[in-house]
Amino acid sequence: MKSPALTFLLLLGLIFSSSACDSQKTNASAGSETTAMPDRKGNPEPVAGITIQELDKNYEGLEKAYLAGGCFWCTEAALDRIQGVVDVHSGYAGGKEVNPTYKEVSAGKTSHAEAIVVYYDPAVIDYNTVLDVFFVAHDPTQVNRQGPDVGPHYRSAIFPINEEQRMAAEAKIGALNQSGKFSKKIATTIEDPIEFYLAEAYHQDYYEDPSNPNQGYVQNVSRPKVEKVMKVFKDRLKPEFLK
Repeated sequence: MKSPALTFLLLLGLIFSSSACDSQKTNASAGSETTAMPDRKGNPEPVAGITIQELDKNYEGLEKAYLAGGCFWCTEAALDRIQGVVDVHSGYAGGKEVNPTYKEVSAGKTSHAEAIVVYYDPAVIDYNTVLDVFFVAHDPTQVNRQGPDVGPHYRSAIFPINEEQRMAAEAKIGALNQSGKFSKKIATTIEDPIEFYLAEAYHQDYYEDPSNPNQGYVQNVSRPKVEKVMKVFKDRLKPEFLK
């Protein structure tokens, strides 16, 4: 959950953002291209009103992970329930375009993926366990999609921020492929983060807000994924999520 101060900053970003959540997730079109918009010059300011570098200052002493596993509403809520995870924010990663908007990313007009940044306490949870939760929170065998959400912007990807994370991600994918846990090969890519951009304020903690207009999607698509994580990692749930 976001702190009041961070929520205020993100809400400011919403006020000054020209983007609007104008479509259901299930309206994503198949075969979306990741080529940048030919006339796109980039937005002058980040849509959240705050950069990732500025956000990092609120989490000194913690470590972070950048992950993409389809709709960020789902993965954000799933990781946020785990002990040691201090905060999770939705955003965009893996693209070269500056200050992308949800409208652009969801239309496949940039090379970004919907992603999350996970801030976690390494004294409580390590990167390997964060990856374990990530691989349960989505289907890593699907290529450029997650269920009804289709396009490269819904790809499964890990964005290591150092060599240690890269090696851990490679080892995890290799182990999963060898385990036979999945009937298909892991499709998760390991990519350079390039730059992580926070998503618009209305996407943050979206799953937790019953007033959001896409609650049909949340209940039918997001909720089963979140509940799966809660079942598999029941011994690692934060107290407030114990049933």
